[in-house]
Amino acid sequence: MSGMLKSSILRKVVMALSGLFLVSFLLLHFSINLSSVIDPELFNQWSHFMGYNPLVQYVAQPILIAGVIVHFVMGFILEAQNRAARGKGYVQYKGSANAPWVSRNMLLSGGVVLAFLALHFYDFWVHEMTYKYVDALPEDPARYYEETVAKFVPMWRTVIYMISFFLLALHLWHGFASSFQSMGINNKYTPALVKFAKFYAIVIPGGFAFIALYHHLNHLAH
Repeated sequence: MSGMLKSSILRKVVMALSGLFLVSFLLLHFSINLSSVIDPELFNQWSHFMGYNPLVQYVAQPILIAGVIVHFVMGFILEAQNRAARGKGYVQYKGSANAPWVSRNMLLSGGVVLAFLALHFYDFWVHEMTYKYVDALPEDPARYYEETVAKFVPMWRTVIYMISFFLLALHLWHGFASSFQSMGINNKYTPALVKFAKFYAIVIPGGFAFIALYHHLNHLAH
């Protein structure tokens, strides 16, 4: 039993650490994407650097992909363990009386976010790999802004992105704050950290949704 408990705790810590790593990347990703609204030329410069820098491509990118895989695999494993631990009593489990909807449906919101990531990878990462390694086209540092805007021309894709960002916000609302608890952080700074996590969960996904809607509407205006 002691070994199982330690294993469960270890899984929660790994999930929390991978989640915090992804939260850090999300902030960087948001900063770069926001530049597409402020200064398209700066966005092109940042995107070209991220797309051709060897350290980013062959070190940071594989680590990021591994982080995504580890986080979601741990999430599904922990959810399966929780359901198995409840056993037959799960049918009678009154979750709404003990926890908010967000915390009870992390697997659902996480699954939708994972599906969104698949679309996002298809829209941008697969396109980038095809451009560089399949079609072997020459470097064009000025292509990224127009390629990004083109993705948000169709209304259906913009709507999907905005819905996904809303569910990402729900996922972060509980997940980011609870990661501190999973890591055993409980001191005088904890309330401030939790407030920051809630603030982050609203502002960053909301910012991504704004960027998608901005490019869609800006295209219609022109």
